[in-house]
Amino acid sequence: MQNIDEISKQRAKELFGSANLSSFEVGTTKGLRQIHQYLFKDLYGFAGEIRKLNISKDSFRFANSLYLEDALQRIEKMPETTFEEIIEKYAEMNIAHPFVEGNGRSTRIWLDLILKKRLGNCIDWATINKNDYLEAMIRSHVKATELRELLRTALTDKIDNREVFMKGIEQSYYYEEPDNYKG
Repeated sequence: MQNIDEISKQRAKELFGSANLSSFEVGTTKGLRQIHQYLFKDLYGFAGEIRKLNISKDSFRFANSLYLEDALQRIEKMPETTFEEIIEKYAEMNIAHPFVEGNGRSTRIWLDLILKKRLGNCIDWATINKNDYLEAMIRSHVKATELRELLRTALTDKIDNREVFMKGIEQSYYYEEPDNYKG
């Protein structure tokens, strides 16, 4: 029997070139909810639903659920005309962490949709080291410069390249795996 990650990863891969992907709103909370719902429908009872609980990871607390809707409205209004603005918006959405589970996998697709629409680029996730990425994400709640420059090195105009998309999904799911070896 397949586990949740295997099923949602298969769904993510099915998005390439699909009508579903092109139907998602770009840069909005609704669009992020659509992505999350698609990936996790029938797997989580909260698929596509904004969390009502407070959550944390390690010692970092994500946006308080009491203020989450306001935070999401503010993030949605953030400009996305430059690469710098888009990464700032992405970093803020990570701090909000609107779902109980599945935030990273959903927001990486969300980010690529914004980059494709606004700049004609996407991230070649397969070229980004897991530890470098996770460390940059952790520090992005203070300043997104490190994250921005890391992602800038992986920008590509191969937005319709199936191999870039598929390897990106594999890498995205790899980022979420527990790392038992820290070297």
